[in-house]
Amino acid sequence: MPEPTKSIEKKSFSFPYKVRVEPRLDEITWWQSLSITIFALVLALLIGALILAVVGGDPWKAYAHIAKASFGDIGVFSDTMVKAIPLILVGLASTVAFRMKLWNIGAEGQFFLGAFGASMVVLLPVLPADSPQWLFILVMMLFGITFGALWGFIPGYLKVKFNVNEVISSLMMNYIAFKWNDFFIYAVWSEGGFQMSKMFPKNAWLPRLSDYGKIIPELRGLTTHFGLIFALIAVVIIWFILYRSKWGYEIRLIGDNPKAANYAGIKLGRNTILVMMLSGGLAGLAGMSEISGVVHRLQGAISPGYGFTGIIVAWLAKLNPFLVIVVSILFGALILAGREIQPSGIPKLIQGIILVCLIASDFLVRNRIRVFRKVQD
Repeated sequence: MPEPTKSIEKKSFSFPYKVRVEPRLDEITWWQSLSITIFALVLALLIGALILAVVGGDPWKAYAHIAKASFGDIGVFSDTMVKAIPLILVGLASTVAFRMKLWNIGAEGQFFLGAFGASMVVLLPVLPADSPQWLFILVMMLFGITFGALWGFIPGYLKVKFNVNEVISSLMMNYIAFKWNDFFIYAVWSEGGFQMSKMFPKNAWLPRLSDYGKIIPELRGLTTHFGLIFALIAVVIIWFILYRSKWGYEIRLIGDNPKAANYAGIKLGRNTILVMMLSGGLAGLAGMSEISGVVHRLQGAISPGYGFTGIIVAWLAKLNPFLVIVVSILFGALILAGREIQPSGIPKLIQGIILVCLIASDFLVRNRIRVFRKVQD
């Protein structure tokens, strides 16, 4: 009789380790959070360097050029600060909203509406052309903040009354703001058919450091304007609101645990609208400072994407108002010197890579990754 054949079992290979993602039950320390953020930033710069190398550039020379063209001397650093001023204000706008878990993606449109409101003071006109400079600046600030706040009110109101996602509504309102401004730039306030309004009178300009060059020779040629003072005051006010006021406690509590906040009697709807208006007002003030301090007329190309870059600034600063200043200066340098890098889209590409890496780092802050050996049967 033939011998029965024995079946041979084939053991499939399996990786002996298993990876599991678990939510963190304990909060990480500040230095761990800082380390993760720094690692994410370095990784983003390395990825950017790789892309620069792929397109035929020298990444290290490019980064060195950015540093030299932005911080090489007091003159270029002054230009960097001009770019940092609107970023500080828009970064604060994003910080306030994000701290309450409100995703205001409409800061760019609020920036443009703030610029429009400030321009109304001159072009409508609201004030006579010979009004004193302090009055012009004060009224332009009020109009810029008001129009930005109104543009923030709309997505806040839609969220409270109709549960409309504020990401979609605020993002779509950016495009409405762009076209609203274009209508007045191309038609109503166009100067001789050109795509811009007439130049503002000099008493509607924010003073620059160079204006005091006759008194202090060292200030000659420095372009930093008094919008920096508005931005620094806003940083202190926002920090005080968030961390030293009852309203700030409510904002943080709603962001951390909306159910607990509702149980405590905090009005979620009212705070949602007020925070969106505060966020929009800060972005509107940024538009006013850019119009009055830099451009001196209403035109379309007044922002290289300040409203969207402000989102990255807020995240990189970990929603800390004082860190917003430092991060804004770094991104101001990237915007200023990045214009000289070819291809021209590289600076925005680097910004996008930084944002992606920051989102990934935030995942590591909220979760831990565990690797362990599988138990053999």
